[in-house]
Amino acid sequence: MRIHDVWPSVGAALGAPGFEATIPLPEARGYIVFLVDGLGEVNLRENADHAPFLNRLDAVEGVRSNLPSTTVTSLTSLGTGLRPGAHGVAGYTVRVPATGERLNSINWDRPVDPLAWQPHPMVLERLAADGVNACSVNEARFEGTALTLCTQRGVPFHGVSSTWERHDVLVDLAEQPGRPAVYAYESGVDHTGHGHGCTSGKWREELRRVDRELSRLRADLPDDVLLVVTADHGMVDLPAEGRFDVDEWPTLSEDVELIAGEARFRHLYTAPGAAEAVAERWREQLGDRAEVRLRDEAEDWFGPLDPSVAGRFGDVVVAARGDFAMFSSTQFAREFGMRGFHGSTSEAETRIPLLFA
Repeated sequence: MRIHDVWPSVGAALGAPGFEATIPLPEARGYIVFLVDGLGEVNLRENADHAPFLNRLDAVEGVRSNLPSTTVTSLTSLGTGLRPGAHGVAGYTVRVPATGERLNSINWDRPVDPLAWQPHPMVLERLAADGVNACSVNEARFEGTALTLCTQRGVPFHGVSSTWERHDVLVDLAEQPGRPAVYAYESGVDHTGHGHGCTSGKWREELRRVDRELSRLRADLPDDVLLVVTADHGMVDLPAEGRFDVDEWPTLSEDVELIAGEARFRHLYTAPGAAEAVAERWREQLGDRAEVRLRDEAEDWFGPLDPSVAGRFGDVVVAARGDFAMFSSTQFAREFGMRGFHGSTSEAETRIPLLFA
């Protein structure tokens, strides 16, 4: 079970045609899927004392993010019900095959049409066509952004400016007649983890805040609407000794036309015919600190690759292991200032909670 199974399972529970209940959900009149960015299952369970409400909820075990275990990829999988190899939102930064430029999938810093980049419909759109009251509730500043168009378009967007406003909007939507299916998003845990680390006091304070807010939300929701709490990925803190600067090893740049991804999961776009040689050089240099694969060897990571989006994934993909990550002081200097990271294949990064309240 993976994150792309969540909304189709809600659709099946609501009786909408064409959906499979991969994840077993309790019966309810409606569902609110509340995603806490960055709150992996390992992070949550290791901090049980700071999240008493969430840790006492019923849970479905064994749910995972897709790879890379990063926000843009996971939110698109959640929204579309598809694996990355189908929807093509391949990571935080990726190559635009038509131009060779690097696209930041959050800032959307290239002139790329998001509707052409990610043309698949949202599961919520399909539910709305069946008469479900489908919508999303998110920060007002995200309305109409490229990433929102890739991940939650086609249904009413309720922009909010505070957690209290979000609370009131969610309760109002849940109380409306019919079958509500509502997506809600919380970013504070992830932002705090990147800046201060997921083992910091500030991160635990943020977790306590989210736990209190979700407890209040459950108390105010109608009894026949289920609150489903999940996440897009988990997080790990990275010590200084695990920060490998690829720029200090010139051989790693040989035949590499572009480096993208993020520190824990790199996409390498190589010169024609050079992928195997590049992969071998990276394997030799990194050893057991990372897993290096050719694109065609990574179907279990991405799912089957649609030919129309395959070029967005690296010719070589590199997933960090343990307390290790691959930086570039010239191209991704901002990452050196971060404490918490995600993107790779570890349990902490890929295991996500799926909780019922």
